[in-house]
Amino acid sequence: MQTLWDHRFAQRTQRMSNSAIRELLKFTENPDVISFAGGMPAPEVFPIKEFKEACLRVLEKNGPASLQYGSTDGYTPLRDMIARHSARYGINITPENILVTSGSQQALDLLGKVFINRGDHILVESPTYIGALQAWRTYGAEFVTVPLDEHGMVTSELEARLRAGIKFIYALPNFQNPTGSTLAYDRRLKLIELAERYGVPIIEDDPYGQLRFEGENLPTLAVLDSQTRSQNECYSGNVIYLSTFSKTLAPGIRLAWVIAPVTVITKLIQAKQGTDLHTSTFNQIVAFEVAHGGFLDEHVKLIRKVYKERRDVMLDTLEENMPDGVSWTHPKGGLFLWVTLPECLDSEQLFPDAVAEKVAFVPGSSFFAEGGGQNTMRLNFSNACPEKINEGIFRLSNVVKKHLTKNGH
Repeated sequence: MQTLWDHRFAQRTQRMSNSAIRELLKFTENPDVISFAGGMPAPEVFPIKEFKEACLRVLEKNGPASLQYGSTDGYTPLRDMIARHSARYGINITPENILVTSGSQQALDLLGKVFINRGDHILVESPTYIGALQAWRTYGAEFVTVPLDEHGMVTSELEARLRAGIKFIYALPNFQNPTGSTLAYDRRLKLIELAERYGVPIIEDDPYGQLRFEGENLPTLAVLDSQTRSQNECYSGNVIYLSTFSKTLAPGIRLAWVIAPVTVITKLIQAKQGTDLHTSTFNQIVAFEVAHGGFLDEHVKLIRKVYKERRDVMLDTLEENMPDGVSWTHPKGGLFLWVTLPECLDSEQLFPDAVAEKVAFVPGSSFFAEGGGQNTMRLNFSNACPEKINEGIFRLSNVVKKHLTKNGH
């Protein structure tokens, strides 16, 4: 008798779905399509030479050890380096506060596994990162949303939602995915204050924090939270901080980290042991060889320069080509900007026509936990060269104009 697989799947798989972005990327495999859809860094800035040299050094000096099993919490010199780097920004931690993960997506999944019971309410920005929604729905999370504006999460609307009983708050304060907005300093303080008052932890996802092109760096939520506590204590605040090497070295190495109180790290280690034992030993050692000694700081300067140029080109081309009634964010860093179309348009309906014109984007509705956003889209500016950005925005603008004409505008 042939197995009826649909009857064998766990009930929780009914809450699983394919990533809308991953599905859309199938349409962009044609090299003629100019894609603003993925959140991909520019391959031109990958430090290929440095990785090649580091791989040879690692295999010559630490060959057997680099190919062996490793500890679950991560390669100790890499965690030491992350701790020193964090201290420069005001987060005083030890390696015991750090867990290295196989990308930030794994970190989100492990946090869901450790914290979320079916029916728990998780507070997220609206819109928010689709990968977090996808990871936590599997564990039965119910989402409560708070709106965003050009200054980030609208914290004046936060307290009423916290009174309803929230398991944790998820926020991307710097150059948020998908909107590119940055949480204002006064709102960061308010968020920390309310989280302390109600005893609700914050998961701060910060993959883009080092990619600021203009303006002054703002302290992370983890730093602001730490400033309210004794500096002599070990890291023990309300904030669990996530970051990654995907945007500063290369996404293919799948390396990220979690900073949290030791109690939380211990539980995450237990969860990770049942997931993949540990993150790739070889990748961790190679990444350390590439990043330490000041290379990463200099490399990030190059990335900022390249991405700023591409952001500027996209903003200028939008201004030149988009019709009246279309607006967009002006991010000061990161990889994305957010386009809002007239309410009569649905970006999902635009998408097939855009692909026919050989340009792609991500419809915005996927980023809304409670629905909405049909007239929005996310554009990535980091992956395409300036010439392709010019041409792609020209094509996209023409598609928008055609749909406006269809709707009598």
